[in-house]
Amino acid sequence: MQALRETLHETWRFYRKTLTLVLTGTREYYLWCLLLLSIMFLGLLFYLPQVYTGLITTNMKDQVVWGLYIANFTYLVGVAAAAVLLVVPAYIYQFGPIKEIVVLGELFAASSIIMALLFVMVDLGRVDRFWHMLPLIGSMNFPNSLLAWDVIVLNIYLVLNLLIPVYLLVKTYYGKEPNRKFIVPLILFSIPMAVAIHTVTAFLYNGLPARPFWNASILAPRFLASAFCSGPAIIIIVFQILREYTFIKLEDRALFKIAELMAYAMFLNLFLLMSEMFKEYYSNTVHIASLKYLYEGLHGKNALVPWIWVGTAMNLIAFVIFLFPAMRKRLSTLNIGCILIIAGVWIEKGPGLVIPGFVPDPLGEIYEYMPNFTELFISFGIWATGLLIFTLLMKVAIPIASGEFSHAKYIEERPASDWQ
Repeated sequence: MQALRETLHETWRFYRKTLTLVLTGTREYYLWCLLLLSIMFLGLLFYLPQVYTGLITTNMKDQVVWGLYIANFTYLVGVAAAAVLLVVPAYIYQFGPIKEIVVLGELFAASSIIMALLFVMVDLGRVDRFWHMLPLIGSMNFPNSLLAWDVIVLNIYLVLNLLIPVYLLVKTYYGKEPNRKFIVPLILFSIPMAVAIHTVTAFLYNGLPARPFWNASILAPRFLASAFCSGPAIIIIVFQILREYTFIKLEDRALFKIAELMAYAMFLNLFLLMSEMFKEYYSNTVHIASLKYLYEGLHGKNALVPWIWVGTAMNLIAFVIFLFPAMRKRLSTLNIGCILIIAGVWIEKGPGLVIPGFVPDPLGEIYEYMPNFTELFISFGIWATGLLIFTLLMKVAIPIASGEFSHAKYIEERPASDWQ
């Protein structure tokens, strides 16, 4: 009983110290958090009318029932799944430089999943509809509903990407070795779960027979290939920023190894896209209408055409940069390629995937959807929320990982009054 009481006492001290750590920082840290909080508050102001009146406040209509929210959701699920590109080389192939940052990558994945779930919540229109998915209260229609599968795998993946790094960070804080029999199976289990979250999301689209644009058996592999491009690209940019302004130690060869893996994923993504376009254009059935609307325009409607061609050009240029080791191993060109692939995949996987699936509708009508200010500012608010969560997690994780914040140092610096 005494040991349990001491454990609880030390655990409380740990969380109290992390709270103090989060609340203290430089002027730049406070300004950054204030900026994110301001964007979140602005997003909330735009969200409140939607809660009251529903999705009528958006530009989505009966013809196009998924828009910017689901586009961001699909993109962020892929970003979260990309943590597997850190886990595999770190724990399967024991690549040391990546193993040092894999905990931060998992916290990044957790932040991305939280944002993805928030985009689903706002897409409900009225938040009170969420009760339908609560166990014992509502009915998720599991296992028949693919949406129920998606909710389950996303939440399991979220728990894994919080439990694993928090456990490892607490052990590091106390200077103790983690229990490998406990943590390694969880880490290995996170690999198939990373694949599962994007596969089930792809099946959500793929399982709608009335939407031929999504009825492609290669949709799930395309989702995974694009995820292993955009997610690691964000990780590379973010980790360079963290290396510049924090105590984190990150070798360039860790970034270059991630970039090498991304090059393979980029090739696969472009190859699968080319295969799908060949099938549609060579067969030239009536089901080609959605693809033509996206790449050529249809009956004078071409709002997405410049977007998709710019996105495709970005992906191609980024692939060329990552294809040649001399270019991807130079930080300047590496960063340019990352920015291009982040934007290019968002266009391809967001508006370039979601909107054409509804155009033309089953009656042959063409509604050209563009998000309005409500959707834009709510989306900005959710992105700011994810960035704030990630910032606060890094504020604790980096000092622990670098040894700047530990139980041993706390004991050394502890005032005499604290012993009483």
